[in-house]
Amino acid sequence: MKKILILGAGTGGTIMANKLRKALDREEWDITIVDKQQTHYYQPGFLFIPFGIYNKQDVIKPKANFIPSGVNIIFNDVDKIVPEENKVLLTGGKVLAYDYLIVATGTRPFPDETPGLKDELWYKEIFDFYTIEGAVALKEFFETWQGGRLVMNIAEMPYKCPVAPLEFVFLADEYFTKIGIRDKVDISYVTPLPGAFTKPRATKMLGALLEEKNIEVIPDFYLESVDNKEKKIKSYDGKEIPFDVLTIVPVNKGDEMIERSGMGDDLNFIPTDKYTLQSEKHENIFVLGDASNIPTSKAGSVAHFASDVLFDNIMCAIKGRRLRAKFDGHANCYIETGFGKGSLIDFNYETEPLPGTYPLPGIGPFGLLQNTKMNHYGKVVFRWMYWHMLLKGKELPIESEMTMAGKKK
Repeated sequence: MKKILILGAGTGGTIMANKLRKALDREEWDITIVDKQQTHYYQPGFLFIPFGIYNKQDVIKPKANFIPSGVNIIFNDVDKIVPEENKVLLTGGKVLAYDYLIVATGTRPFPDETPGLKDELWYKEIFDFYTIEGAVALKEFFETWQGGRLVMNIAEMPYKCPVAPLEFVFLADEYFTKIGIRDKVDISYVTPLPGAFTKPRATKMLGALLEEKNIEVIPDFYLESVDNKEKKIKSYDGKEIPFDVLTIVPVNKGDEMIERSGMGDDLNFIPTDKYTLQSEKHENIFVLGDASNIPTSKAGSVAHFASDVLFDNIMCAIKGRRLRAKFDGHANCYIETGFGKGSLIDFNYETEPLPGTYPLPGIGPFGLLQNTKMNHYGKVVFRWMYWHMLLKGKELPIESEMTMAGKKK
């Protein structure tokens, strides 16, 4: 029997397990998925926890609920991949062989990479919201905070869900306004980018919205260290920014197993063909989502769109055909902007976010680079779609390839 092994039962790995199990003969193909955690986290929901919009229970479910029958589930740490032998070694000594390997181990924050970040103020006056622990701790802090200087800092690129820090400051503006202390809270958005976002039109639109909400943007700030005594963040070029509470996107890296396997770059992301999603070094290894080094957003939408391409290419590889499907870098992100409104961006490798309507030209109902209530509803509805459709590999009414229909150049 031939074997497909999937490492990672997050968004990408779960989608692939569902797609492949439906397509492949159970008597011919054994499919196994490995993950060290038994809990599936709806990571876009972490953003809402500090502001009391979601609770912890709203963003967690058992991973086993989403893995189809006929797929073996192993909850265990991976020690390393041995690609020359088509084997994966698990901690504890178990060895798994494969004919095809899908690496979907994602990325996660590594706060220890920044000097001072995890010293005495960690989860006291310094928080991340990219982990469930950080989001819950920040919620408890905000419940009694009386105001001061709130700094939102991005330590380094790349990081998962690039719009989340923007959403955080927009929701903070709403939260502190509603509890009556917005005039006592200074909000700063501190980024290594030259502006609010990576692309010109989106930067212009989002920058104007930040200005309207009296949120200061401090660009070109490359975090070097955190001074817990003076309560300042310091950049490599000597800039210093004081804070009363610091929310941070720490350095993001791929799984440490990638480093142990000798398969990654400096940040443990696997060099991957950005079109076929095949490993650049091993033709029977494919990489999905945040684990790869492809030049697009590390976002759930990318894993979703790329999974269609990866499925087609694995089926081609199985049949000995040329890998014909091409991923265009499609990313699609709803952006919460506060007070029941949101924006939407849709882009790929070649095309920056443009204004227009989505997904239907002239009809929408969503507005690209617009701040509307309908876009907010799109973000709200997506959580249901995520749990009930996307993870299970069902077809969604959105094409995996980006279209120019409805967009205005």
